[in-house]
Amino acid sequence: MANSLRICSSSSTTTARLNLRAPSSLALSDSPGSDSGLGSISFPLKSLKFSTRQVLKPPHRTAKLVVKATEVDISLSPKVNSIKPSKTVAIADQATALVQAGVPVIRLATGEPDFDTPAPIAEAAKNAIHEGYTRYTPNAGTLEIRQAICHKLKEENGISYTPDQILVSNGAKQSCVQAVMAVCSPGDEVIIPAPFYVSYPEMARMADAKPVILPTKISENFLLDPKALESKLTENSRLLILCSPCNPTGSVYPKRLLEEISQIVAKHPRLLVLTDEIYEHIIYAPATHTSFASLPGMWERTLTVNGFSKTFAMTGWRLGYLAGPKHFVSACGKIQSQFTSGASSISQKAGVAALGLGYAGGEAVSIMVKAFRERRDFLVKSFGELEGVKISEPEGAFYLFIDFSSYYGTEVEGFGKIENSESLCRYLLDEGQVALVPGDAFGDDSCIRISYAASLTNIQAAVERIKKALLPLRRAVPV
Repeated sequence: MANSLRICSSSSTTTARLNLRAPSSLALSDSPGSDSGLGSISFPLKSLKFSTRQVLKPPHRTAKLVVKATEVDISLSPKVNSIKPSKTVAIADQATALVQAGVPVIRLATGEPDFDTPAPIAEAAKNAIHEGYTRYTPNAGTLEIRQAICHKLKEENGISYTPDQILVSNGAKQSCVQAVMAVCSPGDEVIIPAPFYVSYPEMARMADAKPVILPTKISENFLLDPKALESKLTENSRLLILCSPCNPTGSVYPKRLLEEISQIVAKHPRLLVLTDEIYEHIIYAPATHTSFASLPGMWERTLTVNGFSKTFAMTGWRLGYLAGPKHFVSACGKIQSQFTSGASSISQKAGVAALGLGYAGGEAVSIMVKAFRERRDFLVKSFGELEGVKISEPEGAFYLFIDFSSYYGTEVEGFGKIENSESLCRYLLDEGQVALVPGDAFGDDSCIRISYAASLTNIQAAVERIKKALLPLRRAVPV
């Protein structure tokens, strides 16, 4: 039998099957009836090109198969292509790269405390390692940490849960995205007040839901207007996301306003609320934090997300949690079980120690909050002296969201035109060597976010650099 090429077609693909017959001198077996063929190779016709040739090298003859692959298909899924990369992460990475290259950039873009994790927390993690607590934990988290979270939510937030209504994850961001994916169907609407945390709209898109953005006003401290909310709700409205204290504005929703919002929510049976409370203890008196689930009739429809990153300076430990009705929490747990499984065993031991520091984190957290407030006051005073700048004084978190839009449209020699928040941030990075985040990342292009999770010395130096860099622009801004 000679060498042969056979073409096989199916509904999905066309393949070629190449049968190679060895010459008698290359027979693989001397047994009677044995097949001395070299075998066969099958491959998709559209993905491979081939040629065969015989090379004669006495005293043997061999068949040589040359296979050439065509260009690989590098297309991505439409869902991935619809997702925007996180601008805060990109800017933080760029600033870090500049610092590593020797450029003295002051980084005020990162959303993490500049303090060390409190010593008792770190010590608990060390003990966990030494004691061999390094195995997988249950997907939902250890019973120990879930019981500690239940106690914290009861004592500090006035909401009651059982351990099977808690899901511990690798950070609050994971808790949020799993909640959105668990409750939203294609075509559902996710209501997001702007300015918003950069990832909220993308979370909705990952769930094939539609983000519906509700703008707020700096004159109203960036708080959601209940009437605006009511006007946007439809039969497709599935989830309202609230963040208080808010990233990027530092706004804190007063209980009275939350009660008004809850009355509107109650009118819509399909509408759930995802409340991101990761900054709850970084708050400045007289402002106070209210958990949405504690309001009458809201427990059944609220998914409460919190974590350890901000309050306890544990951003790198990756530990957050979700609390809510068991039906929803179990659905989120199903996603997590096929995604990452449980959070780090060591981080969970550290989390238990963090919750044991006392009410609202005890003295360790109060020291951080006092420092944040001092930095906030300095920034508000310093930028309040600039013409054309609008400020809403933050009541929580560690961000200042400043309206610099009066500087847009000005030309800077050697740089070009300042057209929006992104070009202004690029200019301040180039000219002032200060890394900030443009407001368009948060849904408000008129503003820039300044993080004061940095030492007061660095913040003071950054303000001087920013003011100096703004001088050419200020001369062009009409007073």
